[in-house]
Amino acid sequence: MLTLPIIDHWLGLEARRKRLLKKAPAGPLRDYLAMPFPSPDTPLDRCPILAVDFETTGLHPESNHIVSIGHVCIDAAEILLGTARHVVIRGNGDLHEENVAIHRITDSDRARGEALETAVGRLLTALAGRVMLVHFGRIERDFLSAACRHLYGMAPVLPMIDTLQMAKRRMDMRSAAYDPSELRLFRLREHHGLPRYTAHNALLDAISTAELFLVETSLMNRRKAPPLRRVLRF
Repeated sequence: MLTLPIIDHWLGLEARRKRLLKKAPAGPLRDYLAMPFPSPDTPLDRCPILAVDFETTGLHPESNHIVSIGHVCIDAAEILLGTARHVVIRGNGDLHEENVAIHRITDSDRARGEALETAVGRLLTALAGRVMLVHFGRIERDFLSAACRHLYGMAPVLPMIDTLQMAKRRMDMRSAAYDPSELRLFRLREHHGLPRYTAHNALLDAISTAELFLVETSLMNRRKAPPLRRVLRF
């Protein structure tokens, strides 16, 4: 059963989606907005989810850019590796040496990459009817919103699940203090005994987030899957 604040948030979210749908130009953004979001009462093991990760040239969408996008579907609490996609975004500006050292994407890789419009359009198509799953959602939310404003003149409504917030909520309930660095993706995976993948690859980080999500969900209720509203970010 939905609580009143969740009802208010959800009605507002759906109202914004419908308002934007009327204004959106034909194409991927309109198609994304045409699909209703999953109900907040949907059990997480039946909720259609897309795990997403961006690599960027920095933390500020006003002055930095998306370098690569990775995403993979989760359906019926199963990561569908056949849906996994990784794309490098074509860019004209040179990358700084420190950026290349982190994500291993070079200027020549970017020169052969996809146009931002193509990559964002494909991401919106994959997101239609799904909830976006991220770790530390500010990056993906802000950069995707900025890209959509640039390409379509408006930002989409983006209901999200953030594994960092899921873990923080769980750890805040403990009596013991913890170091905020324990909330980093690789530290949480290490804590749960998950394998350590190469960091700063958008697809591997999306898969890493998907695996962490399934573990964190299992810790919330061992008898049945909790509803989407328990983890939803507006």
